[in-house]
Amino acid sequence: MSYAEELNSKLKPSINPKLPTVVDLFAGAGGLSLGFEASGFKTIGYEMNPTFCDTYNNNLKGECINLELTEDSKIIPSDIIIGSPPCQPFSEVGKGKGLADSRDGFPAFISIVNKNKPLIWMFENVPGMMHEKNIKYLMEIRASLEKDYKIYPILRRSEVINCADFGVPQNRKRIFVIGYRKGKYKFPRKPHPIPRLHVSAGQALEDLLTQNNQSYVYLNKKQEDYIKSYEIKCGLKNPRDLHLNYPSRTLTTRNISGATADMLRLKLEDGRRRMLTHSEASRLQSFPDWFKFSGRLTEISTQIGNAVPPLLAYYIGKSFRDYLSTVDKELPKITYQSSLQVST
Repeated sequence: MSYAEELNSKLKPSINPKLPTVVDLFAGAGGLSLGFEASGFKTIGYEMNPTFCDTYNNNLKGECINLELTEDSKIIPSDIIIGSPPCQPFSEVGKGKGLADSRDGFPAFISIVNKNKPLIWMFENVPGMMHEKNIKYLMEIRASLEKDYKIYPILRRSEVINCADFGVPQNRKRIFVIGYRKGKYKFPRKPHPIPRLHVSAGQALEDLLTQNNQSYVYLNKKQEDYIKSYEIKCGLKNPRDLHLNYPSRTLTTRNISGATADMLRLKLEDGRRRMLTHSEASRLQSFPDWFKFSGRLTEISTQIGNAVPPLLAYYIGKSFRDYLSTVDKELPKITYQSSLQVST
């Protein structure tokens, strides 16, 4: 089975009505929700960008509610809350303002969790939260959430997860913090725990690389000269091309769409370079081929670059199912309510 066939098969929403509905905050295009739906959960997403909501609603079984989340937002009751609060304040290219950054979604996430008290919650973010300038704020976030919860990981310094260890053809590193009220939660086992087992970019893109795509965008001489001067200036021994024998570098909105030295690009046998197509970038993020993005080209780049890889989310969703199967059977079950009953 090819990598594409595996994604298309494994990442199909398959909802088990006996499982509680998952609420996905700051849902984006639905990468995190897709993984949870493929592992059996129905999802309800909350996302402020209407185009991203369209992508979610056009591909998933669940519903995306177009809403800008604040500390006062009301959501449907749920035993499970997950989300990816905006990470720009903590990214390596960000300004490290944390709470002072208007793009910070953590005050809303904390408030919603503390008001709704789900059985289990999770947030995902960039490893920049572990940097010295941000670690204090990460500790404040944990302290704000751990009154009623046990926290994974137990150590104050969160474990950094490489998505390549979970079959994503990309060295994309993220942190996951999970809180649960009862029992014991175990993060999923890594199915590809060492580099020699990682899926390479070439393995993932195999069929796409043989297509004669008329929409390819090739770099012009000015761009090539700029890249060459950048590599000399920075003393880069290996060009920042997409090396097909290894997992890709981290995909971001900028390096998918931007004509910069950081751009992810393919170098052809004739020496020319071209930008990745959105189909190729989507595959490197482990989206199945049937998943279609709405919006303009720049909006599609943003949705792909900001997404949680659905394949990783699938394994996390399965770990949530395992957790639910072990907790107290007397815990109250919270049923889905229509979004039409929700007010802000």
